[in-house]
Amino acid sequence: MRGSKLYAPTLRDIPADAEVISHQLMLKAGMIRKTAPGVYSYLPLAWRTLKKIMQICREEMDAKEGQELMMPIIQPAELWKETGRWDVYGDEMFRLKDRHSRDFCLGPTHEEIITSLVRADIQSHRQLPVLLYQIQDKFRDEIRPRFGLMRGREFIMKDLYSFDKDEEGLDINYWNMHDAYCKIFERCGLSYRPVEADSGAIGGSGSIEFMVIAQSGEAAIAYCTSCDYAANVERAELKALTVQSETLKELEMVETPNCRTMMEVAEFLGFKPEHAIKTLAYLTDKGPVLALVRGDHEVNEIKLKNTLDCLFLTMADATVVRDQIGSEPGYIGPINVKEGIVVADHTVMNMVNTECGGNKKDCHFINVNPDRDFKPTIITDIRLIKEGDPCPRCGNPVATARGIEVGQIFKLQTKYSKSLNAVFVDETGVEKPIVMGCYGVGVSRTMAASIEQNNDKDGIIWPAAIAPYHVVVVPVNSKDGRQTELAESLYSQLTKAGVETVLDDRNERAGVKFKDADLIGYPLRVTIGAKTLEENVLECKIRRTGEVRYLEIEGCIDTIKGMLAEL
Repeated sequence: MRGSKLYAPTLRDIPADAEVISHQLMLKAGMIRKTAPGVYSYLPLAWRTLKKIMQICREEMDAKEGQELMMPIIQPAELWKETGRWDVYGDEMFRLKDRHSRDFCLGPTHEEIITSLVRADIQSHRQLPVLLYQIQDKFRDEIRPRFGLMRGREFIMKDLYSFDKDEEGLDINYWNMHDAYCKIFERCGLSYRPVEADSGAIGGSGSIEFMVIAQSGEAAIAYCTSCDYAANVERAELKALTVQSETLKELEMVETPNCRTMMEVAEFLGFKPEHAIKTLAYLTDKGPVLALVRGDHEVNEIKLKNTLDCLFLTMADATVVRDQIGSEPGYIGPINVKEGIVVADHTVMNMVNTECGGNKKDCHFINVNPDRDFKPTIITDIRLIKEGDPCPRCGNPVATARGIEVGQIFKLQTKYSKSLNAVFVDETGVEKPIVMGCYGVGVSRTMAASIEQNNDKDGIIWPAAIAPYHVVVVPVNSKDGRQTELAESLYSQLTKAGVETVLDDRNERAGVKFKDADLIGYPLRVTIGAKTLEENVLECKIRRTGEVRYLEIEGCIDTIKGMLAEL
């Protein structure tokens, strides 16, 4: 490709709404342009990288006997109503009607479509297992599209679905996909970590996310400093913390004037927050809920929602607190409440002579002892993990980091096959639901995540495997016939040798060409200048390290190919 023909309209100024480095650099490098909030056009450079990521995905899926197909983006509401997700998926679903007023959606995911497809054709255990995948656009009406391609309304995803006759088969495919995903992200040149995850709206019994470690990541992960345990903080398990035993004291209510927050109460009564019980009130489709955690802990709302198996979970307003729970906002506690499910974190149940809200204005209980003074409806792990907490596997401290989710695998089990009646006849003639798995890679997000990990003050630093082009050839003086002639010859030889090359033949100053080369992130820049003509050597700069090597023109094609193989 000639630079004079390349459609890569670079920018000198960063748009004000570009918050993270990948968004900024893709706009500056002429890779994407915003069409609407959360909706982008991919320009040629970005599309070349996306196609390379897609091809890596295809090769690894095919290696695991996956078969590629293509399913419709527009999905009928009837299928979603069969699984019960039409009414519960939420506002992220793009919904539309056709001219006959029939309901459809733009596919945010494809469990319903793929299951309905397979149920029509799979009848016998002899036809299983089957692995089917596609690479296509997905649509989610994010309430706040942000960070460019990291959280958009339209994005490219590779999703594979496995269909097995039993749990053993699912387990094999689940870990086969785990292996394939590791290879995909390694081939893309990413530093990543698999972490235990919550299944979310997809459902199922088990899930692992693949996180690219980056400060700009929206997800937080916790990982052990000693063993290999790692999990999304929404999913991270926590064991109950114990306290020293002491003699139980008599329950007492005390006045705490104008003390509404945990810190105000702690300061007034002279105790540390970790000695008190924090009570949060929620409203759910199952009624009001009180969630209890230790005063210095936070409620993990994902864990709480999963525990309750509820459709929605929101903070209760003052009216609900007063009228349904029978408490005063700011002074809520679990003792003698009028109504509501009480869910206590298991650490709370080990606390002794603690404090909590008194359910009356300016009042708190002291010397509270769980199980004696109140009995929760549910006792389980509902708290959010934090830095320094003990690892649930080995007990050593955990650390936390930010991450970008680029892939996730799920054990769906029979969640969709049962609701959509996708069944097969086993070896004994018994009809059983197909056992399913689901496996997704965010293709466009992977491109953005790569830039988040691979950049410097000058621009993008592409891993060679997914760089839009591998080499840029830059003649320093485009008016020097000998330089341009040698540049043309080298460009032709590299292209014939299969090296993806750009010849920057633009009538621009060398400094402009060098700056654009660094911004776009070509792995190698080959410069042809006066020294080339005088000493018969090429200046070759490695973008990642900044190292400059001087190559003899004779045999330089093989040398350049060898350098690329090392990147």
